[in-house]
Amino acid sequence: MFREMRRIKQQLNKAECLEILKTEKRGVLSLVGDFGYPYGVPINFYLSEDNKIYFHGAKQGHKIDSVKKDNKACFTVYNKGCQSSTKPGLDVKSVIIFGKIKILEDKNKTVEICRKLAYRFPFADKNYIEDEIKNFSKFVCVLELIPECITGKIINES
Repeated sequence: MFREMRRIKQQLNKAECLEILKTEKRGVLSLVGDFGYPYGVPINFYLSEDNKIYFHGAKQGHKIDSVKKDNKACFTVYNKGCQSSTKPGLDVKSVIIFGKIKILEDKNKTVEICRKLAYRFPFADKNYIEDEIKNFSKFVCVLELIPECITGKIINES
């Protein structure tokens, strides 16, 4: 159903893809938006132990409307790159995930995911995070992306 990568010499293996998803904190979530136009939104995320990807945000808005209309999603993450040892320019690794996305209905899991998302950031202060969760979790929606296809590649920017 999903296309094979055309330039397979640049393809990353699954472990490399998962490492990028574990270390990077932001990506672009793409959905089918209004009038069939693509809707891509930069967003932070959490990768669970079973390789599901979670996002949080408001309970209303373009993102939620798009998910309710069509559950297909694409999520793209890329690293900052590093200087190539063989070519000028940076080697940049990217991962693309295709899958089905849904609104998480379980309130306890919503809080758990929000907590895990918050602690991914270096400024995470336990008291601040717990106060935010206590005061605002009722206003938060969590989305769950269940991957159907994960591919990654490395490119040189030269």
